[in-house]
Formats: sequence, structure tokens, C-alpha cells
Amino acid sequence: MRIARFLALPALVAGLAVLLAACSGSTAGPGWTYAPPPPATAAPAPASSAAPSAAPSVAPSVAPSAASPGESPATSSAQPSGVVFKLVAQNIQFDQSSLEAPANQPLTIEFSNQDAGVPHNVAIKDAMGMEVFKGEIFNGVDTRQYQVPAPPVGSYAFVCTVHPNMTGTLTVK
Repeated sequence: MRIARFLALPALVAGLAVLLAACSGSTAGPGWTYAPPPPATAAPAPASSAAPSAAPSVAPSVAPSAASPGESPATSSAQPSGVVFKLVAQNIQFDQSSLEAPANQPLTIEFSNQDAGVPHNVAIKDAMGMEVFKGEIFNGVDTRQYQVPAPPVGSYAFVCTVHPNMTGTLTVK
């Protein structure tokens, strides 16, 4: 019995060495480490009255296209356009549960995350639950301006994608 244990020991040590080498050989670090995305660096809005060619149409299936994960091309520090909403996240909840906007006009959401060190954002979903806008996730205390393409008439949910219990209703008339 002692001989069998003695002979199994080198195999166990070799297996552990292979496992440790596989875990520490990567320069990218462990796959489970969360690093929030860098802040969006969107270009200022063009001065002309023509809409940018990458701007989504009025269709409710608006989706950011050229953004990195966690970023939205509609997130910027540009001047607000259309209707401006001020929305605050504090104590893991929004300060408003309902917003109302005119149809077919762009929106600006001035989103203030007042939860220090806690990530939040605002996403807008249509009646079918499809995401039509997703703002950048960022840690508080900080503020972002989300430029939301003009939504058509309808009822939309707004939600923090990090904390799905943070919800509200956007009614577009």
C-alpha cells in the first residue's frame, strides 16, 4: 500500500505542475477579472444640419453599430439635442419611474450616477423587449449625456442593465 502511494506521488506533482503552468502562462491575466470599459470618447456632433450617415432612422430597432462593448456612439459630451431628461441613479434605484417625450424627436438623457463606485447605465427597450438604445456603463459618482435617436410613438421600458430591478417607463406620444 505504501509503495502504491509513493509511486502515485510523482504523477500528482507532475499534474499540479502542468495545471499551474497553464494558469500562469497567460499574459492576459485570469479570465474572470472584471475591468470596466474605458470612458467613451465620442467626437462632437457635426455642426451642419444634416444627420450623420451612421445615425439610425426612426425605426424602433435602433442599435449602436461601431461601438466597443459597453460603449454607445450615442454617449457623448456634445450639446444636448431634442428633449432633455435629467435622470439620477442613487441607492440602486432611479429617481423617476416614468418619463414622457414627443415622438420622432431625438432625446438627451443627462444621467447622473450618484452611487459611489457602483456601475450603472440606462438602456431603452421597446414593447417586445428589444433593446433600442444602450448607454455606456460607468461607475459613480459621475454623469454622462446619452444622445438617444428619435423614437416613434410607443411605450418603452428604461432599465439599468447592471441592475435589472432599476426600471421605469418612457411614454412617447
